[in-house]
Amino acid sequence: MKQKKVLMKKTPHKSVVNRKFFADLKSVFYNLFLIFLGSFIYVIGMNSILIPAQLLSGGVAGIAVLLHYLFPQINFGIIYFMLNIPMIIIGWIHVSGRFMIYTIIGIFTFSTMASIIHLPAPEITDPILSALFAGVVCGLGVGIILRSLGSAGGLDILVVILNKNYGLRPGTIYSMTNILIIIAGAFFHNFELALYSIIFVYTSAQVVDKVLTGFNQRKSMMIISDQSEIIAKEILTRQNRGVTFFKGTGAYSGQDKKVIFTIMSLTELPKIREFVFKIDPNAFVVVNDTLEVLGKRHGKLRVF
Repeated sequence: MKQKKVLMKKTPHKSVVNRKFFADLKSVFYNLFLIFLGSFIYVIGMNSILIPAQLLSGGVAGIAVLLHYLFPQINFGIIYFMLNIPMIIIGWIHVSGRFMIYTIIGIFTFSTMASIIHLPAPEITDPILSALFAGVVCGLGVGIILRSLGSAGGLDILVVILNKNYGLRPGTIYSMTNILIIIAGAFFHNFELALYSIIFVYTSAQVVDKVLTGFNQRKSMMIISDQSEIIAKEILTRQNRGVTFFKGTGAYSGQDKKVIFTIMSLTELPKIREFVFKIDPNAFVVVNDTLEVLGKRHGKLRVF
């Protein structure tokens, strides 16, 4: 009589489940920390620098600021929260639920902070300096928020949708949409201050891009040399950087060569350049800036 084998379904070990739980919990706290910190910095830039200088912002926050100027009795934080309700609906349809949960928390956090945090404004009389200072502070706040898996709502939701689907840079999206709102604000508020506000929009967009991609910018180097094997070994051992060989053929000489391709940080560039030409003084080297490098030790793709 044949014995029937009973297949038991393997269940994950308890220690594995615990590690996954604590890893997920750590991720939640980390993302909430980024949202709270970024919102706090952003609110300081808005309430203590931008609004006292009567400058205009962009995006949903810019509309909220303009409405606050027109109706001072209505709190900026309340206006911002109300304007974000349709943005939440759009985001929930086009972005993941996890992102929107973080974003709803971000909207509530930012709106609450904007309503209660009013630090004394610095004594800055020059509107250009106010625009620059506000741009740096607000851009830093937005950049920190967008490094999380959520946002503070507003234009951030559209930025994530366009960046995710079309690869558009966040700073570019902010600049284009914010300038349109500032043009509209020039007719309802103050034309001269609207011109100064363009400085704020540009500065904040640059800071956002630097916060999001600046920490992950690298230099790419292509090296054509008769000593490719030796140079590649030096890069691997001395700098601990990966190397890829491309097959190349000289158009004039017709000789086959191994073209070296590698990625490095800015501080590593002088060292690599030095020993490359020490090994082969006739080497041909091309160095390029990279916008962002993902994979291996260079960075990870954020999944919303």
